[in-house]
Amino acid sequence: MRGALASLMVAGLALAACDRPPEAGSEEGQAVVARTAESDLPAWLSPTDGTDPARWLAGREAGHPVPAGSDSVRALQDALAEARAVFIEDPRMIANRTAQLGQMLAEIGKTERSASLLTGFSAVAARRGRHKSLYGEMCQHYFNTRARGIDHAAALALLADRFAPGLGPGEAP
Repeated sequence: MRGALASLMVAGLALAACDRPPEAGSEEGQAVVARTAESDLPAWLSPTDGTDPARWLAGREAGHPVPAGSDSVRALQDALAEARAVFIEDPRMIANRTAQLGQMLAEIGKTERSASLLTGFSAVAARRGRHKSLYGEMCQHYFNTRARGIDHAAALALLADRFAPGLGPGEAP
């Protein structure tokens, strides 16, 4: 009888635990819910945002959401794929950093296309071979260089010297 009662109590406790809210620190109840933005552009892409980073970046640049198959989205998808291969960060973070850099450059009167930034930085990072680079670090150095009045091509050449030293000067991206 005692064994049956103990089994019944254990089963009851197990069922009661199913109805309890998860305890703090528990992994249960921490499901990631992705959202997508079809008609609005969030200020930044969060880790749980399901929005295509290229579409979001194209929309930010245009000032309104753009269709998924548009030329600007496809160009940014290609540029983000190149960047993903040579940088440590994921495409969402790369898109966020590119948008941030774009804002900072616009504030100092140096507006640049996101695709141009992405492809230029990817070309610099690709020179490092199998060693991936930090996109955020490259953005900061690029901004500092541009803020000193150096043009886009010269800034990329300086980045190449900094991030891929030892390669010939004619090999700048």
